[in-house]
Amino acid sequence: TQAVIDSSNSQQPVVISPNPFYQIYEGAAFLAGAQPYFINTTPDNDYVMDLTQVPVEVLKRTQLVFVCSPGNPSGKVMDIQAWKTLFELSDQYGFVIASDECYSEIYFDEAQPPVGALQAAHQLGRDDFKRIVMFSSLSKRSNVPGMRSGFVAGDVEIIEKFTLYRTYHGCAMNPAVQAASIVAWNDELHVIHNRALYSEKFNAVTPILQKVWPKTQLPDAAFYLWINTEKDDTLIAKQLYQELNITVLPGSFLAREAHGLNPGKGFIRMALVASIEETIAATSRINDYLM
Repeated sequence: TQAVIDSSNSQQPVVISPNPFYQIYEGAAFLAGAQPYFINTTPDNDYVMDLTQVPVEVLKRTQLVFVCSPGNPSGKVMDIQAWKTLFELSDQYGFVIASDECYSEIYFDEAQPPVGALQAAHQLGRDDFKRIVMFSSLSKRSNVPGMRSGFVAGDVEIIEKFTLYRTYHGCAMNPAVQAASIVAWNDELHVIHNRALYSEKFNAVTPILQKVWPKTQLPDAAFYLWINTEKDDTLIAKQLYQELNITVLPGSFLAREAHGLNPGKGFIRMALVASIEETIAATSRINDYLM
């Protein structure tokens, strides 16, 4: 955001974000002197981030739009038509698209990986990647979140500004982490194996959880279950932790009150990152406790 936002105009710039969202989006907007504007993604709109519903006066002030595909926490994947609409709005209003694709390599069908921003731009003949940047990371694809290793790619002019910003505000990566990152980026077999493990866990636990929460559904991709409990999400999270030593995230913590509601209210985010044995045991305990 600091490399993109220009706050010198008389009107405060806007950064658009999905809601619920990864909390860094909001913090980055505030640090850049921008005003966050949230688009609620709910079951009613199939978790689609619909920018066509944003008022024109807001779009005129918008300088940056965060998108996340597969989404955190819903796992929703943007299709090529959604990317096309987003690119056209960027052309019309001049905002930069920041595409968070940290979950893009966790999906179910090996023949149909999610389409990312740069791939979509290429398919649509936008090979200059104007006003598009994407982020990726080893954290999810290789299960190494502690390494904090990733990359940014896209519009060369934005990358140049970001590189300058990083020069003064970033820090060099430890050489050992650099060496490990090279190994991880150059190997795809462990990523394929990782996807297979997640698929196995999803297939094993989803039917169990549907007995407790019937609206539990498989996501398009990623490794979360975004479960509509239809009850107090904070209370459920407390109960699961206190009584069963199981940690889930209350959905309302991942969202902000916007347009009259908190779209995370009543939901919990469950990350299937433990072993399959632990994951099945945990969901079975939930079933026994709540049924």
